[in-house]
Amino acid sequence: MNGRSKVLIALVIACPLMAALPLSLQAAAQDSNAEIKAYTDANQKMMDAMGAMKPVGEADKDFVMMMMPHHQGAIDMAQIQLKYGKDPMLRQMAEQIIKSQQEEIDKMKKWQQEHGM
Repeated sequence: MNGRSKVLIALVIACPLMAALPLSLQAAAQDSNAEIKAYTDANQKMMDAMGAMKPVGEADKDFVMMMMPHHQGAIDMAQIQLKYGKDPMLRQMAEQIIKSQQEEIDKMKKWQQEHGM
C-alpha cells in the first residue's frame, strides 16, 4: 500500500468522525439555547403574572396574590433544572422546591377562598 492509499484510508475513517463532531456541538448549542429560552420564558411568565396583579391595599391579600406567581416561577425554574441540570444536589433541591412551593401555593389558594378572594 502506497502513501496515497494510506491517506485515503485515513480520510475515509476520519471523515465520518469529523462530520459527527459539528452535529454534536450543534446539538449541545441547541440544548444550551433551549435552556436559556426556557429560563427566559419562565421569568417572563412570572413577571407578566405579577405585573397583572392589581393590589387591593390589604397587605395579607396583596401578599398572597403576589406570592402565588412568584412561587409558580420557582416551580417553573426548578422544572427546567430537572430537564437540563446534571448536578445531583441541585436536582434534589429542585425536586424539594417543586414540592414545597406547590404546597404553599395550595395553602394560599385555600386562604384566598376562606377570605373571599
